[in-house]
Amino acid sequence: MGIEIERKFLVTSDAWRAQAERSQRMVQGYLIDASLVQSQTGTRCSMRVRVGGDQAWLNIKSATLGVARQEYDYLIPVDDAERMLRDFCNGVVEKVRHYVPHAGLTFEVDEFFGDNAGLIVAEVELQSADQPIEKPAWLGHEVTEHLRYYNLNLLQHPYSRWNERERAGE
Repeated sequence: MGIEIERKFLVTSDAWRAQAERSQRMVQGYLIDASLVQSQTGTRCSMRVRVGGDQAWLNIKSATLGVARQEYDYLIPVDDAERMLRDFCNGVVEKVRHYVPHAGLTFEVDEFFGDNAGLIVAEVELQSADQPIEKPAWLGHEVTEHLRYYNLNLLQHPYSRWNERERAGE
């Protein structure tokens, strides 16, 4: 069983751009339109298909909110993934993921496009939920526990429709 342990943060400036080692455009959609809050009413996971560069993955995550979640990731043929995105998904999330090293960790800075243009969120994967991190100066408010920042939610309630309070991370 795989466990993903990650924290999410808002990004407060473009200072990370000079530190990015590489970037990759990603398109992803959900094969199961489960929301995380539905987990209390029976839905137990989300199932995503993602294309990034010349690779594609099928990803299954527990439908829970927080730092640690069960996760399974499987490589699949890109042609299959593109067909699933086209035929089975009710929309896609488009972003460029930038890989930014800092203090021994790699922050994944996601810059969103389409209906989510203007949103930039950084995630960092950890070895344990209580692992300390040295936050770079461009990292802002933590939003790990905020449902609206999960990619699945961005399909249902895109950033372009958020009010100012939501955009401030409240």
